[in-house]
Amino acid sequence: MSNEAVRLPVKAAEKRDAGRGVARLPESARARLGVLSGDTVVVEGDRQAVAKVWPGTEEGVVRIDADTRANAGVTVGEEVTVRRVSVETAREVELRIDGPAPDGAADLLKRALLDRPLREGDSVHVERADLRATVTRTDPDGVVKVTETTRLDLRNGEGGADDDRSTDIPVRAEPEAAEPEESGGATTTGGVAYEDIGGLDEELDLVREMIELPLTQPDLFRQVGVDPPRGVLLHGPPGTGKTLIARAVANEVNAAFRVINGPEVVSKYKGDSEEQLRKVFDEAAANQPAIVFIDEIDAIAGERDEEADMENRLVAQLLTLLDGLEDRGQVIVIGATNRVDAVDPALRRGGRFDREIEIGAPGEAGRREILDVHTRGMPLAADVDLDRLAARTHGFVGADVKTLTQEAAMAALRDREHRDPLEVTRADFETALAAVEPSAMREYVAEAPAVDFSDVGGLDDAKATLREAVEWPVLYAPLFEAARTEPASGVLLYGPPGTGKTLLARALAGESEVNFIHVAGPELLDRYVGESERAVREVFDRARQAAPAIVFLDEIDAIARARGSGSDSGVTERVVSQLLTEMDNAASNPQVVVLAATNRRDTLDPALLRPGRLETHVEVPEPDAEGRRAILEVHTEGKPLADDVDLDGLATETAGYSGADIASLVREASMHAIRAVADGIDPKEANERADEVVLTAEGFAAALERRGREHE
Repeated sequence: MSNEAVRLPVKAAEKRDAGRGVARLPESARARLGVLSGDTVVVEGDRQAVAKVWPGTEEGVVRIDADTRANAGVTVGEEVTVRRVSVETAREVELRIDGPAPDGAADLLKRALLDRPLREGDSVHVERADLRATVTRTDPDGVVKVTETTRLDLRNGEGGADDDRSTDIPVRAEPEAAEPEESGGATTTGGVAYEDIGGLDEELDLVREMIELPLTQPDLFRQVGVDPPRGVLLHGPPGTGKTLIARAVANEVNAAFRVINGPEVVSKYKGDSEEQLRKVFDEAAANQPAIVFIDEIDAIAGERDEEADMENRLVAQLLTLLDGLEDRGQVIVIGATNRVDAVDPALRRGGRFDREIEIGAPGEAGRREILDVHTRGMPLAADVDLDRLAARTHGFVGADVKTLTQEAAMAALRDREHRDPLEVTRADFETALAAVEPSAMREYVAEAPAVDFSDVGGLDDAKATLREAVEWPVLYAPLFEAARTEPASGVLLYGPPGTGKTLLARALAGESEVNFIHVAGPELLDRYVGESERAVREVFDRARQAAPAIVFLDEIDAIARARGSGSDSGVTERVVSQLLTEMDNAASNPQVVVLAATNRRDTLDPALLRPGRLETHVEVPEPDAEGRRAILEVHTEGKPLADDVDLDGLATETAGYSGADIASLVREASMHAIRAVADGIDPKEANERADEVVLTAEGFAAALERRGREHE
């Protein structure tokens, strides 16, 4: 056997490898060590761990999971020595279970450890059952591999053993009462590892940089003559993983973790709230290295004003505690909020919260990673396409994706009696998608439209222009770079009412498979000063979080009339100014496209219509005869038409009709067909004659006559 060894820096395992005892090595390292996939290696840091070799694609690193890192006594970024080792088949492995053992613990452990190398002292984790155990003895000694013939000897955390320790009879343990997690008390990190966080690699690296080094190697900062950072402020929409990141970092560096839940600190007794804060910081100082995590920090550290005495005192106390961190040693403070602008500015300077890191909604690749995390213990059917799910979940944050997988699992369980085997199928995920909304966008109408350009009759020129303005920058990005040109930042659809402007915008979103944010102009107006401008900012903030997205401002003339043309106390002027600012910002983000619609283009402020804003103007006119024929085809597709219905003739007879008028005409002809069957008949009997419903020329004639009377 080769005595070669390689020294490599550690990276976190791929999401799907968590808890599997795998070391992913690049080809060059495998060749040097003389190992193949499935062989066993020793990973040596402060201690030694063993792992099974799997191929890695990233040169110069070894990827190992949290359990292996803990067994080896290393953290991400540190270097380890990897060498090949011989392994024997285990006759017996004794494990001590941490905490109460669930029913079937032995079987769960046997399946999880099958074909996995182990040695005395290793910690193992069965994620599906949240079961943790430590290897206390192996037979034979040394590095062994669990096989079907291996006997597992399970013992509880107190060192006792079950009467029958065979894997055929699971260990049973009485459940222990868990201590409640109190605000300000010591809490565990729940075993959260970096592999449990998907879609936030860049943000996680920034947090690690600010926290791991100060806690693990504080002397490095003294060598370069600077104070280590003391605080990090995480901000972003709810459910994006702010708390998860804090727990994972604390777990990785083996730091004490103290939680302050902002709203729970507030007390009606004077001085009590400040005392709770001081107590937590004192406990952290006594248990170094330590992380103090302040969740919903805006609840106790809002911007101070003269009337809010208690809030002012809490902010002052927090400032004092943060300024005193240097004397407390290896203590780092992490704050989290989804209202970063509400936090008092005095906290947001260097020496207190040294860095602010946005934890936003993940992109498609991030959602794919999160799906990997939450489905790695799930029996997925062959028809489940996680890539497709990731593409369809625009605007979903990590918590939404977790809820989606839970809903899919519940759908599978509800139908378990009709299945063999029990698997989570594509249909289950479709059921879940219908039930889960993206929380990053709940304040606004956001959707992935189910319509596309095939649902829009006529308007070929408008469709072509919209494709060039919105789809081409994504599909042909290299061509735009070669031409050294920027794509259009905004598109204005204009034309008479009912011609299909809104339908075109929805169809474009469906065609491009992006999130669609539909905001009617009047919805943004508010009588209170500053509220309308804030609403405009929030729309664009949510669009950036849910990118790629189309912001569709319907009836934009309601909020963007030419400035100086009204007497509304300056509301319109402020809204237009805010809109101009947001559109200028959106122009630098190719993932956010602004569409607007109006039937009064002449009333819009000229500054909105210049290049760089709503620079592409697309007319959506009343349809001509050919367009009306196409619209009729769309609205009659799949309907039971009689042979005497002449769509060409109807297209001629509907001169002057808009697309909405034609849709209404077809709807009226459909009602005529339903009345012909339902009038004077019992509903039960009528429903049994559903196959007799037919749209006839007579029905269309009656509809035309009725609409003619309505327009007289």
